[in-house]
Amino acid sequence: LFLGYGLQDWNIRVLLRKEERRATPSAQFSFPGLRVDLARREVEVDGAPVSLSRKEFALLSLLVASQGQVLTHERILREVWGAGHQEDTHYLRVLVGNLRQKLGDDPMRPRFILTVQGVGYRLAV
Repeated sequence: LFLGYGLQDWNIRVLLRKEERRATPSAQFSFPGLRVDLARREVEVDGAPVSLSRKEFALLSLLVASQGQVLTHERILREVWGAGHQEDTHYLRVLVGNLRQKLGDDPMRPRFILTVQGVGYRLAV
């Protein structure tokens, strides 16, 4: 434990701080049906606000920041959970499933998060 927080919480806090430093008041990303404001930590789907957990927001921020590039399972696990979790792909599948559900994204016909089989995920932009 570090200052009362678990190591996982610490990694997410570091990632979010880095994103906040990079984010400016205009750090808004709009895609058809999806708006993400990194600075305010706000997400809207079809104009309706969506509440995300810290890890869900960290994953979405990572996907948004990559601008449609494929992020490998290993990179996402390292960025969201930390270096000790690069083999824990089950965690990632559950997180992606939860995020898709909150975004109203059908995994069979995704609007936002695309699966690249055997490699990782990317944001459909």
